[in-house]
Amino acid sequence: MRAALFDAVEGHAALRGAINGVYFETPERASVPYALIGELAARDWGTKDARGREARLSVTIVEDAVRGARLVELVGEAEAAIEAMPREIGAWRVASLAFVRSAVLAAKGGERRAVVEYRVRVLEI
Repeated sequence: MRAALFDAVEGHAALRGAINGVYFETPERASVPYALIGELAARDWGTKDARGREARLSVTIVEDAVRGARLVELVGEAEAAIEAMPREIGAWRVASLAFVRSAVLAAKGGERRAVVEYRVRVLEI
């Protein structure tokens, strides 16, 4: 699912033109803005006859601390990218995808971060 999230964020045209990259880990040398794909936390969401998972997906947008308005715009585009994810991911079919939260974090070291989190529930195909 992290790979599908990466592809969705990287493939979203409005984000691709506005950020300098999408990463799984904080890059040593990257200029802001960029996106970080969060770790995946999942739990059982199966039924009597089908395996299932409920997972939390997150994307963090890192931007210059003085560009708060732009950060909010980028978060909106990250949300759009997540909501446009394919409804089949490998051997799983997405049963639901729901917004959980977004938060803009305090500025640190000249950067400001915003995180957007979604819950996805999938059933094995």
